[in-house]
Amino acid sequence: MEELLWIALILGAFLKIISIYFGGIACFAFKKEVEYPSAKKLRRFAVLTAARNEAEVIGGFIESIKEQDYPIELFDVFVIPNHCTDNTEEVARAWGAEIIHCPFPVSCKGDALQQAFLQLRKKGYDAYCVFDSDNIVDPDFLLKMNDAFDAGAKVAKGRQLAGNPYSSWVSGCYHLYFNLFHLFFNKARGACGLSAKLVGTGFAVRKDVLESLGGWNTTTIAEDAEFSAQCALLGERVWWVPDAVTYDEQPESFRVSLIQRRRWCSGILQVGKLYFKPMLQRIFKPNPAFAADFSMFLMGAFGQALSVLPLGLTLLAAILDGKGGILNFFQVMGAYFILYYCLLSLMAMVLTFRDEGQLFPPKMRKAILLFPVFMTSFIPLQVISLFKETRSWKEIPHSGKNKNTIPMV
Repeated sequence: MEELLWIALILGAFLKIISIYFGGIACFAFKKEVEYPSAKKLRRFAVLTAARNEAEVIGGFIESIKEQDYPIELFDVFVIPNHCTDNTEEVARAWGAEIIHCPFPVSCKGDALQQAFLQLRKKGYDAYCVFDSDNIVDPDFLLKMNDAFDAGAKVAKGRQLAGNPYSSWVSGCYHLYFNLFHLFFNKARGACGLSAKLVGTGFAVRKDVLESLGGWNTTTIAEDAEFSAQCALLGERVWWVPDAVTYDEQPESFRVSLIQRRRWCSGILQVGKLYFKPMLQRIFKPNPAFAADFSMFLMGAFGQALSVLPLGLTLLAAILDGKGGILNFFQVMGAYFILYYCLLSLMAMVLTFRDEGQLFPPKMRKAILLFPVFMTSFIPLQVISLFKETRSWKEIPHSGKNKNTIPMV
């Protein structure tokens, strides 16, 4: 029994070190939000979206890009249809986007982006912006990204929000999750000079970075995390640009949410297995901060999956100890989960207050009360992903609530 307790203590200590690290970085979230001065130079952007059966929503996305507060001659919109069984291509053309066909088979989003880059690299674009086809993009997005590039950025990540936070408690939880993540991860890292987390939409990268990487060379289903790893290995910082906002339609069903987040979890673990060793080797070279921070991010993903082991070992030790040990275990765990639930719900209320000026608005009540459930559900998804990878991309249906009809011509 003592051996089990020692193993639980060692694993618990490892998880606490990770928690202390992330908690220390999170303290920088209370600093002033980063701002960039207006750019003196305007750059030419290629706006890319890889689309799979997105006819219902792609019109709204293209329209939001066309309405950018940025000279229209300095950006073009490209849609990369792949594995479509609907009329995504026709709708995209009708809305004025250019189409990039993939001459080679596409197995993931990274493949589509790579083929797009290879076709566009000699077209004179200074930078590339990547979005999902269901996004609605704030009119200032390209302008704010250009400001960041003028300030020295080579890779930049904008702020992502749920475009449908009131559709269900699940989409509301996504909205809270993004706000929580941006505040304590991205804003904090922007304040202390580290890299923001580059998720798969609403980011921009300069051409010379892609050239140094030989294009978009990712192989996992988490192409965004893998690209972040490649930037860390280059010693390239992902700059946080909070005023460049993208609204992303989120799942309204908890079952669909589990499918999507299972893919996220599995993809991060795939990236960890591929890049953790070279990331550690990069720490011993000049400018190691980005590699060290990304190493901790990868350890955090594995740590979350392993977090059930100390709990399981402690329970096993309690069972071996007899009824008194079991009773004490459940009393302690009960108190812990009540505290955990209260803290996460309170945090959700504070995040909602920052957004809407109300602690408990009617449209967000279910999301606030169920936010602890949403966050806790990441743990079994990480555990499953640790032992069983998913390499298949399952289509996430969209409601089509954005503007999506073919315009009259």
